[in-house]
Amino acid sequence: MLADLVPHLRCPVCHCPLTGAPRSLRCHRGHSFDLARAGYAHLATGRLTHPGDPVAMVAARETFLASGGYDFISAALSAAAAPYSGLVVDVGGGTGHHLARVLDARQQPALGLTVDVSKPALRRAARAHPRAGAVLADTWRALPLRDHTAGVLLNVFAPRNPAELHRTLHPDGALLVVTPTPAHLAELRPALPGLRLLTIDPTKPTRLAATLDPWFCAIDTTTTTHTHQLALPRPLIRALVQMGPSAAHTDPSALAAAVADLPEPFPVTAAVHLTRYRPRQPPRCG
Repeated sequence: MLADLVPHLRCPVCHCPLTGAPRSLRCHRGHSFDLARAGYAHLATGRLTHPGDPVAMVAARETFLASGGYDFISAALSAAAAPYSGLVVDVGGGTGHHLARVLDARQQPALGLTVDVSKPALRRAARAHPRAGAVLADTWRALPLRDHTAGVLLNVFAPRNPAELHRTLHPDGALLVVTPTPAHLAELRPALPGLRLLTIDPTKPTRLAATLDPWFCAIDTTTTTHTHQLALPRPLIRALVQMGPSAAHTDPSALAAAVADLPEPFPVTAAVHLTRYRPRQPPRCG
């Protein structure tokens, strides 16, 4: 854990500030939290609401992201984050891939932090960038971050806890939310009819707005579609399916057999909304 990140953290038990020790973080009330050998801090308490992405899903995600297939998302996040200063926190950030690209676009001493619940993902996030760290925490519960400590919050295809996002974001900061459009990966569902690939709910933007509205005000939304850039070989088609929520409903051998029948390369549309929010002061729900 980078020493410069510790002042942004708080004890998940009593919410007091944390200080660094050689192999742990601790508060003045005696609560202590281990630093994993992989470099991330374990700041979760109690039973987790979700076990986190398993090893196979994280490996598939790393394979696909390394291909550059979602670099357009990283570029859009970097551009949207540019006007804002301070700590960048990727909530539900997985391997820290997008956070690392955002930090690359920001001048030193900009720092970043990935918050996730998946240990396999956090092992990668802890070394994703020399100016980034990682903590294990349940994003559905209170985040181990001090009030108003983040200048930018990233949320890419990840769960959202609006009250905690609002509490941790600086009043002059921005929340950047990336969600898929109904066109996202739409070619895969008819091309792989024997698999239970999840569809994108067309009402998702409306539901997202309703969830965030008491806490945040939307500034703008950018919709980005990349079709021809994602002309994918079969191994990346497999990785694309295995890295997302459809993986839980898909047998790997059935996926391999289905993908083997696809033409190569196979064109896939990647289409996302990126919405920039500012925090309401005060929130409507009080």
